[in-house]
Amino acid sequence: MIWLWGAVLFWVAAWGFNIWAAGQPFARQRLWRILIPALFGVTLMILWEGVVRGLQVAPVILPAPSAIGATMSRALPVLWADFVQTILKGALSGYVIGCGAAFLTAVAIDRSPFLQAGLLPIGNFVAALPIVGIAPILVMWFGFDWQSKAAVVVVMVFFPVLVNTVAGLAASERMQRDLMATWGASYWQGLFKLRLPAAMPFIFNGLKIATTLALIGAIVAEFFGSPIVGMGFRISTAVGKLSLDMVWAEIAVAALAGSVFYGLVAVVESAVTFWHPSQRGRT
Repeated sequence: MIWLWGAVLFWVAAWGFNIWAAGQPFARQRLWRILIPALFGVTLMILWEGVVRGLQVAPVILPAPSAIGATMSRALPVLWADFVQTILKGALSGYVIGCGAAFLTAVAIDRSPFLQAGLLPIGNFVAALPIVGIAPILVMWFGFDWQSKAAVVVVMVFFPVLVNTVAGLAASERMQRDLMATWGASYWQGLFKLRLPAAMPFIFNGLKIATTLALIGAIVAEFFGSPIVGMGFRISTAVGKLSLDMVWAEIAVAALAGSVFYGLVAVVESAVTFWHPSQRGRT
C-alpha cells in the first residue's frame, strides 16, 4: 500500500502545482505550454504505477507502465516493423491521397454549383458508413497488404477535409470578393490570392482531425486481414495470447505517433497562418 499512497500524494501535489502554474502569466510561454501537460502526463503514469503495484493488479488485467516500457524496449524491432507497415505505409499514404483528393474535390465543388448540390450529400452519406463495414470490403478489393489500409484511410479522412475546405473557401467576405472582381481578377486569381489564404484555418482544422482518423482507420482495417505485421494484427494476436503488455505497447506507439503527426501539422499551420488571430495569441 506504500506504493499506492505515495503515488496518490504525489499526484495530488503535482495536480495542485499544475493548477497554480496554469494560472500564472508565464504559462503562456512556449516552454511552459509544453511542461504543464508533460507534467500532467507524468503524474498520471506515476499514479497508474502506484495503483497497479499497491492493489497488486494482475498483469493480464492492467500491466504497470514499467512493464509496458520493458516490453517496448524488448520488442523494439517488432514495434518498428509494425510502425512502418501501419503508420508509414498505410496511414500516411492514405492521409496524403485522401486529403489531396478532398482538397481538389472542394475546389471543384466551389467552382460548380451542380457539384455543391449533388456531391456534398453523397459525401455525407459515405462519411456516415461504419468503418467496420467498409474495411472488410476494401480489404477484399485491394488485398491484405498496406494498400487496403490506405484505401480505408482515404475514406475516413476525405469527408472532414472536404467539408472544412468548402466552408473555408466560403469564409471570405462578400465585399472582398466584389473588390477582387472590380479589379478584374479571374476566378483562379481570386482563389489563390484571397479565398485560399482565408480558408487556411479551416483547411488545417480538417487536416488535424484527419491525423487521428488516419491512424484509427489503418489500425482497425488490419483487424480484417493483413500480413503477419502491423499494429492491428499485433494487437489482435496479443489479445488472443493474453499479452496485455504487448497490446499496451502498441497502443503507446500509436499514441506517440499520432501526437507527433498532429504536432507536425500544427507546426505547419502556425507557419502558414501566422497572420490569424489565434496564432498571434500564441506568440
